Amino acid sequence: MDVCRYLIVYHFLAFTFFKVAACSEGSIIGGKDVKKLQPWMVSIQMNQRHVCGGMLIQNQWVLTAAHCEIEPIESVKVLIGSLSLSHTKKGSQRVGILSYERSKTFNRRNKQDDIMLIKLDKKVKAKPKKIPKKQKDYPPGTKCIVTGWGTTHLNVSKPSDRLQKLEVTVVDRDECNRLYKNDLVITRDMMCARNEQENRGICSGDSGGPLECKNNIAGLVSGSKGCGNPKKPTVFTFLSKRHIFWINSILKKQFNSTTF
Repeated sequence: MDVCRYLIVYHFLAFTFFKVAACSEGSIIGGKDVKKLQPWMVSIQMNQRHVCGGMLIQNQWVLTAAHCEIEPIESVKVLIGSLSLSHTKKGSQRVGILSYERSKTFNRRNKQDDIMLIKLDKKVKAKPKKIPKKQKDYPPGTKCIVTGWGTTHLNVSKPSDRLQKLEVTVVDRDECNRLYKNDLVITRDMMCARNEQENRGICSGDSGGPLECKNNIAGLVSGSKGCGNPKKPTVFTFLSKRHIFWINSILKKQFNSTTF
């Protein structure tokens, strides 16, 4: 077993999620190629290596997970509007980072408020994905889609060059809490989803990627214990009322600070 696989599967203290900076190659296990371009989908890359997914929500702002390591920002580029990490086509863009904002209440240990906004160093010409204006709840059993890059087989550490997607089903929060027992508390600002089959789910490198339910962004990949284990559903940062308010407050503050 190589070092990367060891870090992904075994390096957990209580409920430590993926070590993105140390091992960033993993992604959706058992997914399918995305055929239609999603111009708002981004790959966050450090030293030309994919580390996290994210979403362009305004022409200069990317939404992703707070636990994604992006320091030093001079080493980070964001790839926008591509279905491939290497074979980029006309219209795709690779831009730098100007600054970022993590939620001040983010907690690495329990993954509370695992959400971050990245400001690009320039405005880009790509269609953003709008976040909901207000909280939308999705009952257990709702079918959703999670999207990301990376490993397509448990025994392969190399990332998939093609963007992947996987259908998952929303899991009741109380059930998710029971499955994780004392490892993690699933709050109202989180949500859980899984694929019922073994070896189908997210892995390291999917962090920050979108969960779409009924064509709306419902949440961001925060992590899971292991890869593709239906007994340990993926935990997402839910776009709750609190998180939507936080996003809008940061964008408003930045807008006002640049308005003369």
